[in-house]
Amino acid sequence: MNTKQIACSQHPEEKLVCPWQLAPFMDNFLRPLIHNPRRLFKPYVRFGMTVLDVGCGAGFASLGLAELVGEEGKVISADLQPEMLDFVKRRAVKAGFGNRVRTHRCESNRIGLKAELDFALAFFMLHEVPDERAFLEELYDLLKTGGLFFLAEPKVHVSKRKFENVVQIAQSLGFTEIKRPAVRLSRALLLMKGEDYLTP
Repeated sequence: MNTKQIACSQHPEEKLVCPWQLAPFMDNFLRPLIHNPRRLFKPYVRFGMTVLDVGCGAGFASLGLAELVGEEGKVISADLQPEMLDFVKRRAVKAGFGNRVRTHRCESNRIGLKAELDFALAFFMLHEVPDERAFLEELYDLLKTGGLFFLAEPKVHVSKRKFENVVQIAQSLGFTEIKRPAVRLSRALLLMKGEDYLTP
């Protein structure tokens, strides 16, 4: 592994990710009271869409997204840790979304996905990425023109200055800032690939 790796690692010289052992404690029945995926993403996600939840963890957002895309839609839950993806698979099947949720294990240096996305989500994970520019560039390429990218970072880990630097990087790659959604305990941003956006 090198310092340009996008995905999560647990080597001491690189950024760490939330260990999978903590997933049951972080994505529990109380999580929707703080971050309700239906409320947060309903304005941007439609039936039949293909959406990506990158750095999905145990899947709190993936399940909400699966409800929003409906039977004709698809949610790709991506993570580096296979244990996290196992959590997502089990939860999706239990919720009746087994046919809508597809898991994808990221490669060591990239998302490594082949898809055309309508919507992408990176929730509380970008600060764990060693090369933010490379990550955002790959995500930009995966989105359809007009596709939306919802980014949320925890205030406790990401300063306002650091977050604004990410915004500048995204805009330099061709993203257009649409709005700053209100997300508890977070700095959040809605971006679009392209320039013409119609408010839903």
